[in-house]
Amino acid sequence: MWAITRLISRRIQGTSDVAVPKLSGFSILSPKNVEVEYANGTKFNFSSEFLRVHSPAADGKVRSIGGEKVISGRRYVGIMSAEPVGNYGVRLVFDDLHRTGIYPWDYFYELGSNKFGLMRNYIKTLRKHNLSREPPPRRR
Repeated sequence: MWAITRLISRRIQGTSDVAVPKLSGFSILSPKNVEVEYANGTKFNFSSEFLRVHSPAADGKVRSIGGEKVISGRRYVGIMSAEPVGNYGVRLVFDDLHRTGIYPWDYFYELGSNKFGLMRNYIKTLRKHNLSREPPPRRR
């Protein structure tokens, strides 16, 4: 895992969006936690659940309810690996086998800057549709 983190860190060149500071670090702290740091000192910690439900991928086991993108049951999802994508982002591979989301560095900044509101809205949406963050019970 550390080798992947070092490889990603070496390939970081910054972002094309002037408003987003240059990325200075990306670390998978555990399968459940990612840290992203920018040159201006801003540091964001993300849970794997948060990143999974805010995946920029169009698919990803999404339930569409009334036009809303709703992903439920991902409280305990973990990150299996991170694969650098050019100089602009990373593909996260989750243990629920979701692997199509490419997270640009500026998207991490956007997520981090709005993290609490996004999580609050996610929980409200789940409640609205009588869904849960907990995974469904396993069938026997």
